[in-house]
Amino acid sequence: MKSRMLALGAGLASICFAQPLLAQQYRQVGYHAAYDEAAASPSDTGCSCNQPDGSINCDLGGCDSSACDSMGGSEPWKLFPNGFLGLNIGGWSQVGYHSHRNAGTGILTGTPSPSNFNTYDRFQLQQQWLYAEKIADGSNGIGLGGRIDYLYGTDAPDTQAFGIPTPGHWDNNWDNGGQYGHAIPQLYGEVAYGATSVKLGHFFTIIGQEVVSATGNFFYSRQFTFYNAEPFTHTGALATTVVDDKTTIWNGYVLGWDSAFRDNGDAYMGGFKQQLTDNTSILYANALGRFGEIERERGQIHSVILTSNLSDKLTWIGQADYLFTNNQADVGVRNTVGLINYMIYKINDKWSAGSRTEWFNYSSEVYGVQNNDLYNQTIGLNYKPMSNLTFRPEYRQVWDKGANGVNENGGSSQGAFGTDMIFTF
Repeated sequence: MKSRMLALGAGLASICFAQPLLAQQYRQVGYHAAYDEAAASPSDTGCSCNQPDGSINCDLGGCDSSACDSMGGSEPWKLFPNGFLGLNIGGWSQVGYHSHRNAGTGILTGTPSPSNFNTYDRFQLQQQWLYAEKIADGSNGIGLGGRIDYLYGTDAPDTQAFGIPTPGHWDNNWDNGGQYGHAIPQLYGEVAYGATSVKLGHFFTIIGQEVVSATGNFFYSRQFTFYNAEPFTHTGALATTVVDDKTTIWNGYVLGWDSAFRDNGDAYMGGFKQQLTDNTSILYANALGRFGEIERERGQIHSVILTSNLSDKLTWIGQADYLFTNNQADVGVRNTVGLINYMIYKINDKWSAGSRTEWFNYSSEVYGVQNNDLYNQTIGLNYKPMSNLTFRPEYRQVWDKGANGVNENGGSSQGAFGTDMIFTF
Protein backbone atom coordinates (compact mmCIF):
# COMPACT_ATOMS: atom_id res chain seq x y z
CA MET A 1 0.00 0.00 0.00
CA LYS A 2 2.78 2.41 0.95
CA SER A 3 4.81 1.67 -2.16
CA ARG A 4 1.75 2.14 -4.36
CA MET A 5 0.95 5.48 -2.69
CA LEU A 6 4.52 6.73 -3.08
CA ALA A 7 4.63 5.62 -6.71
CA LEU A 8 1.36 7.45 -7.32
CA GLY A 9 2.75 10.60 -5.65
CA ALA A 10 5.94 10.52 -7.71
CA GLY A 11 4.00 9.85 -10.88
CA LEU A 12 1.56 12.65 -10.20
CA ALA A 13 4.41 15.08 -9.55
CA SER A 14 5.95 14.23 -12.91
CA ILE A 15 2.60 14.60 -14.68
CA CYS A 16 1.91 17.97 -13.04
CA PHE A 17 5.25 19.41 -14.03
CA ALA A 18 5.18 17.93 -17.52
CA GLN A 19 1.69 19.27 -18.28
CA PRO A 20 2.74 22.94 -18.81
CA LEU A 21 5.55 21.82 -21.13
CA LEU A 22 3.10 19.92 -23.29
CA ALA A 23 0.58 22.71 -23.22
CA GLN A 24 2.95 25.38 -24.36
CA GLN A 25 12.60 11.92 13.09
CA TYR A 26 13.74 14.10 14.13
CA ARG A 27 15.19 17.49 14.39
CA GLN A 28 18.30 16.25 15.95
CA VAL A 29 21.08 17.21 13.59
CA GLY A 30 22.17 20.24 12.05
CA TYR A 31 13.17 24.47 7.69
CA HIS A 32 11.47 22.61 10.22
CA ALA A 33 9.96 24.58 7.91
CA ALA A 34 10.48 24.53 6.17
CA TYR A 35 10.04 26.29 4.05
CA ASP A 36 8.83 27.83 0.95
CA GLU A 37 7.07 31.02 0.13
CA ALA A 38 3.40 31.92 0.22
CA ALA A 39 0.91 29.05 0.13
CA ALA A 40 3.76 26.57 -0.06
CA SER A 41 4.82 27.19 3.53
CA PRO A 42 1.87 26.11 5.64
CA SER A 43 3.36 26.17 9.08
CA ASP A 44 4.08 29.90 9.22
CA THR A 45 0.88 31.01 10.88
CA GLY A 46 2.05 34.37 12.16
CA CYS A 47 3.17 35.77 8.83
CA SER A 48 0.05 34.57 7.13
CA CYS A 49 1.61 34.88 3.69
CA ASN A 50 2.79 31.34 4.42
CA GLN A 51 -0.43 29.84 5.71
CA PRO A 52 -1.75 26.67 4.10
CA ASP A 53 -4.96 28.37 3.01
CA GLY A 54 -2.95 30.95 1.09
CA SER A 55 -4.23 33.95 3.07
CA ILE A 56 -2.19 37.11 2.71
CA ASN A 57 -1.16 39.61 5.38
CA CYS A 58 1.99 41.57 4.70
CA ASP A 59 1.90 43.63 7.88
CA LEU A 60 4.11 41.25 9.86
CA GLY A 61 7.05 41.14 7.46
CA GLY A 62 8.57 37.95 6.07
CA CYS A 63 6.07 37.87 3.21
CA ASP A 64 6.38 36.20 -0.15
CA SER A 65 7.18 38.91 -2.63
CA SER A 66 5.36 37.03 -5.35
CA ALA A 67 2.12 36.93 -3.36
CA CYS A 68 1.60 40.54 -2.40
CA ASP A 69 3.10 44.00 -2.24
CA SER A 70 5.80 44.27 0.36
CA MET A 71 5.80 46.76 3.20
CA GLY A 72 7.65 49.11 0.89
CA GLY A 73 4.52 49.47 -1.18
CA SER A 74 6.10 49.12 -4.63
CA GLU A 75 5.53 46.17 -6.91
CA PRO A 76 8.15 43.47 -6.25
CA TRP A 77 10.53 42.48 -9.01
CA LYS A 78 10.22 38.91 -10.32
CA LEU A 79 12.75 36.87 -12.24
CA PHE A 80 9.90 35.56 -14.43
CA PRO A 81 7.04 38.03 -13.92
CA ASN A 82 4.76 36.18 -16.34
CA GLY A 83 5.90 32.70 -15.41
CA PHE A 84 7.90 30.30 -17.53
CA LEU A 85 6.37 27.45 -19.53
CA GLY A 86 3.27 27.67 -17.37
CA LEU A 87 5.23 27.53 -14.09
CA ASN A 88 5.65 30.14 -11.37
CA ILE A 89 9.41 30.26 -10.78
CA GLY A 90 11.14 32.26 -8.06
CA GLY A 91 13.32 32.16 -4.98
CA TRP A 92 15.52 34.22 -2.71
CA SER A 93 19.08 34.72 -1.51
CA GLN A 94 19.81 35.04 2.22
CA VAL A 95 23.18 35.99 3.69
CA GLY A 96 23.68 36.36 7.43
CA TYR A 97 26.01 36.70 10.38
CA HIS A 98 25.69 36.02 14.11
CA SER A 99 28.24 36.73 16.82
CA HIS A 100 27.75 33.47 18.77
CA ARG A 101 26.60 30.15 17.40
CA ASN A 102 24.26 27.56 18.90
CA ALA A 103 26.62 24.92 20.28
CA GLY A 104 24.13 22.16 21.13
CA THR A 105 23.73 19.18 18.84
CA GLY A 106 20.18 18.05 19.60
CA ILE A 107 18.34 16.03 22.21
CA LEU A 108 18.45 12.76 20.31
CA THR A 109 22.11 12.56 19.35
CA GLY A 110 23.27 11.16 22.66
CA THR A 111 23.85 14.53 24.32
CA PRO A 112 21.31 16.55 26.29
CA SER A 113 21.83 19.80 24.39
CA PRO A 114 19.06 21.06 22.09
CA SER A 115 20.34 22.58 18.90
CA ASN A 116 19.07 25.06 16.34
CA PHE A 117 19.95 26.73 13.07
CA ASN A 118 22.82 29.25 12.99
CA THR A 119 25.66 26.97 14.10
CA TYR A 120 28.23 28.65 11.84
CA ASP A 121 29.45 31.89 13.38
CA ARG A 122 30.76 33.79 10.37
CA PHE A 123 29.38 35.65 7.37
CA GLN A 124 27.66 33.03 5.22
CA LEU A 125 25.22 32.22 2.44
CA GLN A 126 22.45 30.57 4.43
CA GLN A 127 19.77 30.08 1.80
CA GLN A 128 19.98 30.16 -1.96
CA TRP A 129 16.44 29.01 -2.65
CA LEU A 130 14.78 28.22 -5.97
CA TYR A 131 11.28 26.89 -6.56
CA ALA A 132 8.97 26.05 -9.44
CA GLU A 133 5.26 25.49 -8.95
CA LYS A 134 1.94 25.16 -10.66
CA ILE A 135 -0.99 25.82 -8.35
CA ALA A 136 -3.81 23.30 -8.61
CA ASP A 137 -7.07 25.15 -9.32
CA GLY A 138 -10.22 23.14 -8.64
CA SER A 139 -12.73 25.94 -9.16
CA ASN A 140 -13.76 24.63 -12.59
CA GLY A 141 -13.42 20.89 -12.02
CA ILE A 142 -10.28 18.83 -11.50
CA GLY A 143 -7.08 20.86 -11.43
CA LEU A 144 -3.49 19.55 -11.34
CA GLY A 145 -0.42 21.20 -9.90
CA GLY A 146 2.79 20.58 -8.05
CA ARG A 147 5.95 22.08 -6.66
CA ILE A 148 9.68 21.47 -6.31
CA ASP A 149 12.08 23.40 -4.04
CA TYR A 150 15.88 23.41 -4.12
CA LEU A 151 18.10 24.86 -1.38
CA TYR A 152 21.85 25.46 -1.18
CA GLY A 153 23.65 27.05 1.78
CA THR A 154 24.47 26.54 5.44
CA ASP A 155 20.77 25.91 6.23
CA ALA A 156 20.55 23.02 3.76
CA PRO A 157 22.04 20.30 6.02
CA ASP A 158 19.36 21.17 8.59
CA THR A 159 16.69 20.75 5.92
CA GLN A 160 17.74 17.43 4.38
CA ALA A 161 15.77 14.21 4.94
CA PHE A 162 17.77 13.35 8.06
CA GLY A 163 14.97 11.28 9.65
CA ILE A 164 16.60 8.31 7.92
CA PRO A 165 20.36 8.87 8.41
CA THR A 166 21.39 6.25 5.83
CA PRO A 167 23.83 7.77 3.31
CA GLY A 168 22.18 8.04 -0.05
CA HIS A 169 18.67 8.49 1.31
CA TRP A 170 17.11 11.26 -0.79
CA ASP A 171 19.17 14.42 -0.13
CA ASN A 172 20.67 13.27 3.18
CA ASN A 173 24.45 13.85 3.20
CA TRP A 174 24.35 16.09 0.14
CA ASP A 175 27.00 18.15 1.90
CA ASN A 176 29.53 20.37 0.21
CA GLY A 177 32.27 20.71 2.78
CA GLY A 178 32.24 22.78 5.94
CA GLN A 179 28.73 23.78 6.89
CA TYR A 180 27.32 23.99 3.36
CA GLY A 181 25.10 21.56 1.52
CA HIS A 182 22.16 20.97 -0.83
CA ALA A 183 18.56 19.93 -0.14
CA ILE A 184 15.29 19.28 -1.96
CA PRO A 185 12.79 19.83 0.86
CA GLN A 186 9.70 19.61 -1.34
CA LEU A 187 8.63 17.59 -4.36
CA TYR A 188 4.92 16.93 -4.62
CA GLY A 189 2.00 16.75 -6.99
CA GLU A 190 -1.37 18.26 -6.17
CA VAL A 191 -4.94 17.54 -7.23
CA ALA A 192 -7.75 20.01 -6.56
CA TYR A 193 -11.49 19.73 -6.96
CA GLY A 194 -13.83 22.41 -5.68
CA ALA A 195 -12.76 23.57 -2.23
CA THR A 196 -10.47 20.58 -1.57
CA SER A 197 -6.91 19.99 -2.71
CA VAL A 198 -4.63 17.01 -1.99
CA LYS A 199 -0.83 17.03 -1.96
CA LEU A 200 0.93 13.74 -2.73
CA GLY A 201 4.67 13.49 -2.23
CA HIS A 202 7.28 15.23 -0.09
CA PHE A 203 6.14 18.48 1.55
CA PHE A 204 6.56 20.78 4.54
CA THR A 205 4.68 20.22 7.76
CA ILE A 206 1.65 22.18 8.92
CA ILE A 207 2.81 22.04 12.56
CA GLY A 208 4.22 25.10 14.30
CA GLN A 209 4.66 28.83 13.88
CA GLU A 210 8.18 29.16 12.50
CA VAL A 211 9.45 27.62 9.28
CA VAL A 212 12.65 26.73 7.45
CA SER A 213 12.41 29.40 4.76
CA ALA A 214 13.92 32.73 5.68
CA THR A 215 11.03 34.55 4.03
CA GLY A 216 8.47 32.96 6.38
CA ASN A 217 9.73 34.25 9.75
CA PHE A 218 9.95 37.64 11.39
CA PHE A 219 13.20 36.79 13.21
CA TYR A 220 16.58 35.75 11.85
CA SER A 221 17.05 33.05 14.51
CA ARG A 222 14.60 30.21 15.31
CA GLN A 223 12.78 28.80 18.32
CA PHE A 224 14.22 25.83 20.20
CA THR A 225 10.72 24.35 20.04
CA PHE A 226 10.74 24.60 16.25
CA TYR A 227 14.06 22.80 15.87
CA ASN A 228 13.87 20.12 18.55
CA ALA A 229 10.19 19.23 18.89
CA GLU A 230 8.51 19.73 15.51
CA PRO A 231 8.85 17.98 12.15
CA PHE A 232 10.22 19.82 9.14
CA THR A 233 8.95 17.68 6.28
CA HIS A 234 6.78 14.65 5.58
CA THR A 235 6.13 12.22 2.76
CA GLY A 236 2.54 11.18 2.25
CA ALA A 237 -0.82 12.74 1.43
CA LEU A 238 -2.34 15.92 2.85
CA ALA A 239 -5.85 17.19 2.06
CA THR A 240 -6.80 20.84 2.54
CA THR A 241 -10.47 21.84 2.58
CA VAL A 242 -11.55 25.47 2.67
CA VAL A 243 -14.96 25.19 4.33
CA ASP A 244 -15.70 28.91 4.11
CA ASP A 245 -13.87 32.21 4.46
CA LYS A 246 -13.39 31.53 8.20
CA THR A 247 -12.60 27.82 8.37
CA THR A 248 -9.91 25.60 6.85
CA ILE A 249 -9.39 21.91 7.68
CA TRP A 250 -6.39 19.60 7.07
CA ASN A 251 -6.32 15.79 7.11
CA GLY A 252 -3.49 13.55 6.01
CA TYR A 253 -1.40 10.41 6.30
CA VAL A 254 2.41 10.60 6.45
CA LEU A 255 5.30 8.15 6.58
CA GLY A 256 6.83 9.54 9.76
CA TRP A 257 8.99 12.68 10.03
CA ASP A 258 11.80 14.20 8.01
CA SER A 259 12.27 11.48 5.43
CA ALA A 260 11.50 11.33 1.73
CA PHE A 261 9.69 8.65 -0.30
CA ARG A 262 10.63 5.89 2.14
CA ASP A 263 8.87 4.25 5.09
CA ASN A 264 9.83 6.02 8.30
CA GLY A 265 6.61 5.56 10.27
CA ASP A 266 2.84 5.77 10.07
CA ALA A 267 1.05 8.85 11.38
CA TYR A 268 -2.13 10.83 11.02
CA MET A 269 -1.63 14.57 10.59
CA GLY A 270 -4.42 17.09 10.71
CA GLY A 271 -5.75 20.31 12.09
CA PHE A 272 -7.88 23.35 11.45
CA LYS A 273 -7.77 27.13 11.25
CA GLN A 274 -10.73 29.15 12.49
CA GLN A 275 -11.27 32.89 12.34
CA LEU A 276 -12.80 33.54 15.76
CA THR A 277 -13.40 37.27 15.37
CA ASP A 278 -12.42 39.96 12.88
CA ASN A 279 -9.10 40.33 14.74
CA THR A 280 -8.41 36.87 16.22
CA SER A 281 -7.76 33.43 14.73
CA ILE A 282 -6.75 30.02 16.09
CA LEU A 283 -4.76 27.32 14.33
CA TYR A 284 -4.47 23.79 15.75
CA ALA A 285 -2.36 21.02 14.22
CA ASN A 286 -1.33 17.57 15.37
CA ALA A 287 0.42 14.36 14.40
CA LEU A 288 -0.45 11.02 16.00
CA GLY A 289 1.29 7.71 15.43
CA ARG A 290 4.77 6.41 14.64
CA PHE A 291 7.22 9.21 13.81
CA GLY A 292 10.49 7.44 13.08
CA GLU A 293 12.39 4.17 12.90
CA ILE A 294 15.62 5.09 14.72
CA GLU A 295 14.09 4.77 18.17
CA ARG A 296 10.82 3.28 16.90
CA GLU A 297 9.46 6.58 18.20
CA ARG A 298 5.70 6.78 18.50
CA GLY A 299 3.44 9.26 20.22
CA GLN A 300 1.76 12.58 19.59
CA ILE A 301 2.41 16.26 19.06
CA HIS A 302 -0.12 19.07 19.45
CA SER A 303 0.41 22.70 18.47
CA VAL A 304 -1.99 25.59 19.12
CA ILE A 305 -1.40 29.11 17.78
CA LEU A 306 -3.51 32.16 18.56
CA THR A 307 -3.07 35.32 16.51
CA SER A 308 -4.70 38.59 17.47
CA ASN A 309 -4.44 42.04 15.93
CA LEU A 310 -4.55 44.18 19.06
CA SER A 311 -4.55 47.35 16.97
CA ASP A 312 -3.86 48.47 13.42
CA LYS A 313 -0.14 48.29 14.21
CA LEU A 314 0.26 45.74 17.03
CA THR A 315 -0.11 41.97 16.65
CA TRP A 316 0.21 39.29 19.35
CA ILE A 317 0.95 35.65 18.55
CA GLY A 318 0.86 32.94 21.21
CA GLN A 319 2.01 29.36 20.60
CA ALA A 320 1.85 26.24 22.80
CA ASP A 321 3.38 22.88 21.71
CA TYR A 322 3.28 19.53 23.52
CA LEU A 323 5.24 16.49 22.32
CA PHE A 324 5.27 13.09 24.02
CA THR A 325 6.85 9.96 22.51
CA ASN A 326 7.99 6.49 23.63
CA ASN A 327 10.13 3.86 21.93
CA GLN A 328 9.30 0.20 21.29
CA ALA A 329 10.23 -0.67 24.88
CA ASP A 330 7.80 2.00 26.12
CA VAL A 331 10.65 4.18 27.38
CA GLY A 332 10.25 7.94 26.94
CA VAL A 333 12.21 9.31 23.99
CA ARG A 334 10.98 12.91 24.09
CA ASN A 335 8.69 14.81 26.43
CA THR A 336 8.73 18.52 25.59
CA VAL A 337 6.66 21.62 26.19
CA GLY A 338 7.17 24.87 24.33
CA LEU A 339 5.45 28.17 25.11
CA ILE A 340 6.22 31.13 22.86
CA ASN A 341 4.84 34.66 22.70
CA TYR A 342 5.41 37.24 19.96
CA MET A 343 4.64 40.93 19.86
CA ILE A 344 5.01 42.54 16.42
CA TYR A 345 4.65 46.30 15.98
CA LYS A 346 4.48 47.92 12.54
CA ILE A 347 6.25 51.26 12.91
CA ASN A 348 5.67 52.39 9.32
CA ASP A 349 5.72 51.02 5.78
CA LYS A 350 9.41 50.15 6.00
CA TRP A 351 10.06 49.31 9.66
CA SER A 352 8.61 46.75 12.09
CA ALA A 353 9.80 45.78 15.57
CA GLY A 354 9.29 42.45 17.31
CA SER A 355 9.79 40.53 20.54
CA ARG A 356 9.84 36.74 20.98
CA THR A 357 9.79 35.10 24.43
CA GLU A 358 10.21 31.30 24.60
CA TRP A 359 10.23 28.69 27.37
CA PHE A 360 11.29 25.22 26.21
CA ASN A 361 11.20 22.29 28.67
CA TYR A 362 12.52 18.89 27.60
CA SER A 363 13.03 15.41 29.06
CA SER A 364 14.22 12.08 27.66
CA GLU A 365 14.46 8.81 29.59
CA VAL A 366 16.48 7.31 26.74
CA TYR A 367 19.24 9.90 27.16
CA GLY A 368 18.87 10.53 30.88
CA VAL A 369 17.62 14.10 30.54
CA GLN A 370 15.02 15.29 33.04
CA ASN A 371 13.17 18.60 33.19
CA ASN A 372 15.75 20.84 31.59
CA ASP A 373 14.65 24.41 30.86
CA LEU A 374 15.70 26.81 28.14
CA TYR A 375 14.64 30.46 27.94
CA ASN A 376 15.01 32.50 24.77
CA GLN A 377 14.36 36.23 24.61
CA THR A 378 14.79 37.84 21.21
CA ILE A 379 14.20 41.42 20.11
CA GLY A 380 14.61 42.53 16.52
CA LEU A 381 13.71 44.76 13.61
CA ASN A 382 12.57 44.20 10.05
CA TYR A 383 13.61 46.88 7.58
CA LYS A 384 12.37 46.80 3.96
CA PRO A 385 13.94 49.64 1.96
CA MET A 386 12.39 48.15 -1.18
CA SER A 387 9.91 45.43 -2.08
CA ASN A 388 12.48 42.71 -2.71
CA LEU A 389 14.93 43.47 0.09
CA THR A 390 14.66 42.81 3.84
CA PHE A 391 17.16 43.30 6.69
CA ARG A 392 16.53 41.55 10.04
CA PRO A 393 18.91 42.66 12.82
CA GLU A 394 18.26 41.09 16.24
CA TYR A 395 19.63 40.51 19.73
CA ARG A 396 19.00 37.15 21.38
CA GLN A 397 19.62 36.13 25.00
CA VAL A 398 19.55 32.41 25.88
CA TRP A 399 19.39 31.06 29.44
CA ASP A 400 20.33 27.38 29.73
CA LYS A 401 19.18 26.48 33.25
CA GLY A 402 21.33 23.36 33.56
CA ALA A 403 24.32 24.74 31.61
CA ASN A 404 24.05 21.70 29.34
CA GLY A 405 26.07 23.07 26.44
CA VAL A 406 23.46 24.97 24.47
CA ASN A 407 25.49 28.18 24.66
CA GLU A 408 28.82 28.41 22.91
CA ASN A 409 30.49 29.61 26.10
CA GLY A 410 29.24 26.54 27.98
CA GLY A 411 27.57 28.69 30.60
CA SER A 412 24.01 29.24 31.70
CA SER A 413 23.59 32.57 29.89
CA GLN A 414 24.78 34.07 26.63
CA GLY A 415 23.74 36.89 24.35
CA ALA A 416 24.18 36.99 20.60
CA PHE A 417 23.74 39.59 17.90
CA GLY A 418 22.67 38.48 14.45
CA THR A 419 21.49 39.99 11.21
CA ASP A 420 20.71 38.88 7.69
CA MET A 421 19.68 40.24 4.32
CA ILE A 422 17.07 38.57 2.10
CA PHE A 423 16.65 39.37 -1.57
CA THR A 424 13.61 37.78 -3.23
CA PHE A 425 13.10 37.30 -6.95
